[in-house]
Amino acid sequence: MQGDDAELTAAVRAAQEGDEGAFRTVYRAVHPRLLGYVRTLVADPDAEDVASEAWLQIARDLSRFRGDADRFRGWAARIARNRALDHIRMRGRRPAVGGDESELAVLPGGADTADEALEALGTNRTMALISRLPHDQAEAVVLRVVVGLDAKSAAQVLGKRPGAVRTAAHRGLRKLAEWLDEPSEEPQEGRGAAQRDMARGVTHKASRTLRET
Repeated sequence: MQGDDAELTAAVRAAQEGDEGAFRTVYRAVHPRLLGYVRTLVADPDAEDVASEAWLQIARDLSRFRGDADRFRGWAARIARNRALDHIRMRGRRPAVGGDESELAVLPGGADTADEALEALGTNRTMALISRLPHDQAEAVVLRVVVGLDAKSAAQVLGKRPGAVRTAAHRGLRKLAEWLDEPSEEPQEGRGAAQRDMARGVTHKASRTLRET
């Protein structure tokens, strides 16, 4: 993660100097997770449009951004959330959680808990379960596990205290783990069972880890 963050930080700074290739690198690194977050607020197909609007603002305001990769992800998430809330107000709709998990499933895995959790949350069943969480928990889980923000950055995006975000993410992950433990109509053998076991274990582990950070 540290190497990836260093590369993203360098790409952001190069993009601020007008390097179009660097901006494409930033987009490829951040967009899948950002779109996953937008989908917790706006249902498809509108989520794609909202994400595009967010990227237009990101590109327009990039020269004024200051910070590293972590700050950039938080800054981009705030922009995306504002665009999503504007869309919801304009359409008079409630936030929608869930959606297509395909953007998340293609992300490369890593060695730490957040990347492992991302891999688990990329499975069809778990992404569907997120849509059943209370909205504050779903948004906290996606910001912390999918977007990869720490509690302080996620709290800034949501306008809440870090402790409240930690609690919401922990409760959401705990509920996901409980649901994953419930009997399923899916076959209990082979790869499907292994994926469910991984999702259960990683969700429990992520819940403990995110509560401490």
